[in-house]
Amino acid sequence: MAGKKRGSDSVDELEDHIDALPDKLRSNHSKNSKNDETEEATADGIDTPSSTPSSIKPMERRKRRKAVDKKRHQTDSDCREVPKAIRASADLTAHETSASLPSASGGLPEFHISVFKDLAAADLSIREAAAEALVTELREVQNAFRKLGKKGKDESCFQLEAEKDDGLKNCAPSLRYAIRRLIRGVSSSRECARQGFALGLTILVGSIPCMKVDSVMKLIVELLEVSSSMKGQEARDCLLGRLFAYGALAQSGRIAEEWNCDKNTPIVKEFTSSVISLASKKRYLQEPASSVILDLIEQLPAEALLSHVLEAPGINEWFVGAVEVGNPDALLLALKLREQISVDNKKFYKLLPYPFSANKLFTTDHLSSLTTCFKESTFCRPRIHSVWPVLVNMLLPDTASQEEDAALGSTKKHKRSRKCNSSEEDIVKNLRCFCEVVIEGSLLLSSHDRKQLALDVLLLLLPRLPASCVQIVLSHKLVHCLMDILSTKDSWLFKVAQHFVKELSDWVRHDDDRRVAVIVALQKHSGGRFDCITRTKTVKDLVTEFKTGSGCMLFVQNLMTMFVDEVPAADEPSDQSQTTDDNSEVGSLEDKESLGSLGTPDYLKSWVIDSLPRVLKYLKLDPEAKFRVQKEIMKFLAVQGLFSASLGTEVTSFELQEKFRWPKAATSSSLCQMCIEQLQLLLANAQKEGLPSVSTGLEPNDLGSYFMRFLNTLCNIPSVSLFRSLSDEDGKAFKKLQAMETRLAQEERNNGPGSAANKLHALRYLLIQLLLQVLLGQGEFSEAASEVIICCKKAFGTVDLPESSGEEDESDSGGMPELMDVLLDTLLSLLPQSSAPMRSAVEQVFKHFCNDVTDTGLIRMLRVIKKDLKPARHQPVDSKDDDDDDDEDDEDLLGIEEAEETDEAEEEETGDSDDEADDSEAMGGVEADGEELSGASDDSDGGMDDDAMFRMDSYLAQIFKEKRNQAGGETAQSQLVLFKLRVLSLLELYLHENPGKPQVFTVFSYLTQAFVNPHTTEGSEQLEQRIWGILQKKIFKGKEYPKGEHIQQSNLESLLEKSLKWASKPFKRKRFAANPSKKKQSASLARHKMIVSLAKNSTFWILKIFHAQDPSESELQKVLDIFQHVLLGYFDSKKSQLKSDFVKEVFRRQPWIGNQLFGFLLEKCGNAKSEFRRVEGLDLIEEVLKSSVSGIENKGEKYMSSRKFLKAHMVSLCDLLEKLLMKMPEKQSRRAGVRRFCGQVLHSVLKLHLKKSFIGSLTPDAYAACESQLGDTFLPFKSREQRYIGVSLESS
Repeated sequence: MAGKKRGSDSVDELEDHIDALPDKLRSNHSKNSKNDETEEATADGIDTPSSTPSSIKPMERRKRRKAVDKKRHQTDSDCREVPKAIRASADLTAHETSASLPSASGGLPEFHISVFKDLAAADLSIREAAAEALVTELREVQNAFRKLGKKGKDESCFQLEAEKDDGLKNCAPSLRYAIRRLIRGVSSSRECARQGFALGLTILVGSIPCMKVDSVMKLIVELLEVSSSMKGQEARDCLLGRLFAYGALAQSGRIAEEWNCDKNTPIVKEFTSSVISLASKKRYLQEPASSVILDLIEQLPAEALLSHVLEAPGINEWFVGAVEVGNPDALLLALKLREQISVDNKKFYKLLPYPFSANKLFTTDHLSSLTTCFKESTFCRPRIHSVWPVLVNMLLPDTASQEEDAALGSTKKHKRSRKCNSSEEDIVKNLRCFCEVVIEGSLLLSSHDRKQLALDVLLLLLPRLPASCVQIVLSHKLVHCLMDILSTKDSWLFKVAQHFVKELSDWVRHDDDRRVAVIVALQKHSGGRFDCITRTKTVKDLVTEFKTGSGCMLFVQNLMTMFVDEVPAADEPSDQSQTTDDNSEVGSLEDKESLGSLGTPDYLKSWVIDSLPRVLKYLKLDPEAKFRVQKEIMKFLAVQGLFSASLGTEVTSFELQEKFRWPKAATSSSLCQMCIEQLQLLLANAQKEGLPSVSTGLEPNDLGSYFMRFLNTLCNIPSVSLFRSLSDEDGKAFKKLQAMETRLAQEERNNGPGSAANKLHALRYLLIQLLLQVLLGQGEFSEAASEVIICCKKAFGTVDLPESSGEEDESDSGGMPELMDVLLDTLLSLLPQSSAPMRSAVEQVFKHFCNDVTDTGLIRMLRVIKKDLKPARHQPVDSKDDDDDDDEDDEDLLGIEEAEETDEAEEEETGDSDDEADDSEAMGGVEADGEELSGASDDSDGGMDDDAMFRMDSYLAQIFKEKRNQAGGETAQSQLVLFKLRVLSLLELYLHENPGKPQVFTVFSYLTQAFVNPHTTEGSEQLEQRIWGILQKKIFKGKEYPKGEHIQQSNLESLLEKSLKWASKPFKRKRFAANPSKKKQSASLARHKMIVSLAKNSTFWILKIFHAQDPSESELQKVLDIFQHVLLGYFDSKKSQLKSDFVKEVFRRQPWIGNQLFGFLLEKCGNAKSEFRRVEGLDLIEEVLKSSVSGIENKGEKYMSSRKFLKAHMVSLCDLLEKLLMKMPEKQSRRAGVRRFCGQVLHSVLKLHLKKSFIGSLTPDAYAACESQLGDTFLPFKSREQRYIGVSLESS
């Protein structure tokens, strides 16, 4: 391979060798310089008159070059033997003195040949500077040579080129040398030699007019001739060299100048023919060769193009065979020539229509004939062929001037409107033909490269593409091609399609019209599942980018049109074998299955329904603009979901002055249900946003009021009916809800802003949600609707109700329970089966009425939370004989014994296991709660119907009934969990609105029981975390806490005792199966830690409430007895897990407890059986001592009380010190703890000035122990003589 490259690279290597001989140029004189010139000419293949005749054969020239190569190798080997020091000095000298070639002995300027090195540099600035220096020096040489003329000519100076008949006789020798070397240099593949030498050749030919263009063309052919013996890289270098040389000539402008001087010159034809001939040699030369011709034709007038370029030999044949062969370069040249000459010419043959026009070019027939050219344009991938931008410019001309004319208000606009309309129609027609024939019919059905080309061409179209034409470009086949590619990441074209989608998203970023068109096209052709199949968020992100009200409104209107004007998008199936590759085929099989399930027209409509309210989620508009969008969406959902037209598909409302349309095919019940659900969601969001209910003209700026007015108007149109027929009960409930909402709205407007108006507003939206639920569920909500209407009547007596039924009148005549109890039961009955918007409406009503909730209603809510998820077996569900559960609750508010027993008896449970018998009292307690629910509050619920009053219990019974009927049994349990979570939401609202009421204590006790009882939250971590969160955020960390006489001290004491018991309870591992999993063990441990943490927080919270009650001495003593009992177990039992840090925190928050228990702690620490407990107990005593001596600097009342307190316990304290110091612990850490404690005692004694009392209370043994164990710490308690003696002993 090296031998093949030698012939082509030898010239360049020898030229470098010539440039690297500064020592020879420096040492030789003027006479020897002539010999060097001869050698350089020989090395470059230039023949001297003494050695070679003027016409030398190519074979002989190659032989001579080989000889020169051999000589050069020998010279290189000699140079390697030169010592390094000599070569270094030679290189330094060569750098200091640049090589130069004497042009003449008669005083011509020197030409520095070192510039040829810089022409091959990779840096563009270096190449440009070298070219400028080259031309500047050669211009000076040529000017001097021209001035000398014949008088200054010396024969010896012209031996280099004297006998060469190359047409450069009027050029200086240096110029002739340079032109030859530049031509040879463009064939070199070294670095950027082609670019640099072509640049130099362009500037040189264009700057020095004495060089004839035909002579330079002859030199190009002669020096860069490709013979039959050349192969591979050598032939390629020569061909590329000729291409670069021709390009340099074209860009120099000399050919156009020659024609301007002589219009009959043959140079244009010869040049064009030479370039066409060169292009026919290799495929990769066609596009650059046509680019060279394009450079030339831009410099020539139309006359020269017609008479010279089109008449050049070979160009006609090139055009004739272009269609059959597929030559996009010929098509590009024909388009450019036609653009320049502006005259029809038959020489373009089949490439261009005759007569030519853009409309004829983009006809289906003509584009079909050019498909071969379009396919072959992928030869230059990844670059896009130059023919495509030309076609795009013709296909979508710049319409800026038309837009300016459209913006003007002059009469010229009306005159041009017809032309603009006709041109727009032609553009649309041409674009459609182009996309159908070229993109879809040719490129997308071919190879991967051509698919990529299709996407790249479409990216070229995007900047000029009007929004109205997006549907044409994003056609069915293109969208399916994108889905097929993007559905599999292993696809060869995945990144290409990803880039296309990204560019498409960027293109629509700041234009709502484009964004709407793209979203509609993607979803329409994909059946509404583009994101689903491609596993992207393309459409979702596009939908969220709407920022303006006009853009959002445009999107909504297009979605409505898409819904009504149903055009089946699946009529044109995707050809999987043609639009995907082998790698994506496997990944697309799953999508094919999904296409079958989602490919119904209803799926696209369901996406439309789902997207309409979602548009408003990310909009930040002013209230009026947002209300307009909401109103349009609401009307569409109401029309399509609630009604149907009995006559045709269009109905006009003269009252609303609007026309409503329905799809030709009847809307399915599932879609109607979706519309109603989205309508509920829209109304719920409008209620949460709290838009001001201010009347603007005839239309109130309240979505609920506008919806009801709209609903009533449509109901009164004879040709419009509800989407389904209602039963008698549902029909009555529907009409009553309409009437009640109208009256409540009037009452709200009459009341004005305030709490009453807020209640009315919340009830109105609840009625609206109920009305929609009545339409959704058959007979499920009619009874609840009737009860809500009764509550509205009782709550607002001024409201005029429609005529009530006899049944209601009968119930009115009897004794009624509290209004809030009935309303609360009704709200609870709506929670289990209702949707999220309905629950939101229920929460809003409860929020505004929660201040009126009775204790009975609150207890009912709390008992829902206490219900077991897994009730005990063999117990009656509906027993109503026992009324003692209140006492049971008082005895065990935390459920400690029950939970403990269940923990000890619990074994591993499976998901379906219902066979275990639970003997704990917890389940009995819950059943008792259920019994109390049916028997409590005799004063308030006497005469109330059970079905209306205890709907919550009946629903729970229904859950367990479903559990028996279903196979897995999990559905009933999950429904109960959801019901509990919804009730917890109401409780959280209650706590937020009533933070300091005594009822908070009741909520705390019930929630604590529910949290501790494992069966209450069994299997539901979400429920457990929700209860935990409410206790922490709304109760323990609340700024207010319950106060008042309603809180019984006995309940506080009982809860405190249970909390302390749980805080000290050890963790018992449950008896799981043979191999318990680590997950279950860790979950059990985590739950135990949470319960201990709950117990600690409960202790702090209860003590805070207890201290605020101003308790009596006996009540204080009961609390101390509770703590003393717990601490007794702490010191005496190893099982107690009470943490000293927790007790210390209790002492910090409630110092009176530590002071009262100080003597007890001294006694127990002195008599503790465990050394560990004794040392830990010291921390508790130390905490009490710290609190007693803090803040006594002023020696006020606290100082005296602290001094009295410590003096009273001095004897016990000294006894404890004696026991500790006489028997020090063995472990170093414990001994350090004892010394720290003793130091704190001594510090407190000194600070309270009780040194005499302390020394007097010490026994001699204790004194000696303190002296020996405490060292310098005890030094202040010694007398002066003792201290003197101690110091003397230490010094001796």
